[in-house]
Amino acid sequence: MKLSKKAFTAMALATALFGSAAQAVAETPSLLVYCGITMIKPMMEIGRVLESRENVKMVFTQGGSQDLYMSLKKSHEGDLYLPGSASYRQRNMKDGLLGEAVDIGYNQAAIMVQKGNPYNVKADVNELLRDDLSVVICNPESGSIGRETKKILDKAGIYDRVFEQATYLTTASRTLNDAMKKGDADLIINWRATGYFEENKPFLDVIDLPPAVAKPKKLVLSLLTFSRHPDLARKFMTLAASEEGQAIFRKYGFLDNKAKVD
Repeated sequence: MKLSKKAFTAMALATALFGSAAQAVAETPSLLVYCGITMIKPMMEIGRVLESRENVKMVFTQGGSQDLYMSLKKSHEGDLYLPGSASYRQRNMKDGLLGEAVDIGYNQAAIMVQKGNPYNVKADVNELLRDDLSVVICNPESGSIGRETKKILDKAGIYDRVFEQATYLTTASRTLNDAMKKGDADLIINWRATGYFEENKPFLDVIDLPPAVAKPKKLVLSLLTFSRHPDLARKFMTLAASEEGQAIFRKYGFLDNKAKVD
């Protein structure tokens, strides 16, 4: 079948446009961010801002902070790493995978209880030893909140007793909150910001602990030394640390990077 001149021209134009679009998609670089679960919401929102300004596609993988580090260490793929505490950067610097970094705010642990605090739980970590409460805690080997919980309870001299009495251990901040939603737990210790997420607010209340008990933990965003797109990664870092990015973090219940925590 012979094509008319108009049909041939239209087909050629369509082919050219399709080819240009496919090439544009192929040429769009991706930034892979390893992000602790607690910080995923503000980080994804900042990612959408960057996507609106730069030719970049943001990809996030989330999980427990140490699990994420082991994943990036094994794969040598990705661009940025944000654990739930600066301690993960400090303990892993020896591997040479974490390069330049920026401070983007603070995490702080808090007690969380069922909505309305039906058991009248106080702002005291010894409440985790109550026989009338179901307590779920995070494994210190997997998530940053587990590591922080162990530090807090070790300081109080009660970690082993809480561990023995706990209904079960879980792996990260999200699964801690899931335990509250399912009714498995009456009390948890979790990163306080997660208590203000829209999906969690109807189910639980936050009981703040004194800073002397639960010291705010610095959040440090690191550029991975094997990043394929370090210039774009630095743009994300700059945006996250800027007032624009910090306003997003504050919206999700975090202390910003100018907070006085001493």
